[in-house]
Amino acid sequence: MAIRELKVCLLGDTGVGKSSIVCRFVQDHFDHNISPTIGASFMTKTVPCGNELHKFLIWDTAGQERFHSLAPMYYRGSAAAVIVYDITKQDSFHTLKKWVKELKEHGPENIVMAIAGNKCDLSDIREVSIKDAKEYAESIGAIVVETSAKNAINVEELFQGISKYFLPSLYYLYLELFFKLQ
Repeated sequence: MAIRELKVCLLGDTGVGKSSIVCRFVQDHFDHNISPTIGASFMTKTVPCGNELHKFLIWDTAGQERFHSLAPMYYRGSAAAVIVYDITKQDSFHTLKKWVKELKEHGPENIVMAIAGNKCDLSDIREVSIKDAKEYAESIGAIVVETSAKNAINVEELFQGISKYFLPSLYYLYLELFFKLQ
């Protein structure tokens, strides 16, 4: 089975749950006392997708403003970016829009963007509506998923959504089959 490596970076404000999403996806673990990321951290996970394996090379960037200038080093060459906001903090949604603007201006040309509204387990204190997130995601052609790293809600689905963008098209599968039969 072929392995496709997909570099993915996570961007967003500090405290929105980027590291928690990565830990939940890679290790199926949630740490209530996770420390803020310094610079960036790196993890990998390989998952089946169609007739191939997708090896996610995940760069989890620090959200503090003082590390913002390092972000291009991590999103350069990325196949996808997950921009995370906290559904209980409107400001984090505004910051997300700044990250999208930066990616469009300086990021890879065909980068797949996914928006993750994290902490959906706290929907009773929500500040960002699902409707607003979906409308914004649609306007920029991004995947949008509400997640809870704490309760393991939609984290796998977030990465599955990214994987679907990289499935070989039926045309290429047809050509591959055709030439194997020759």
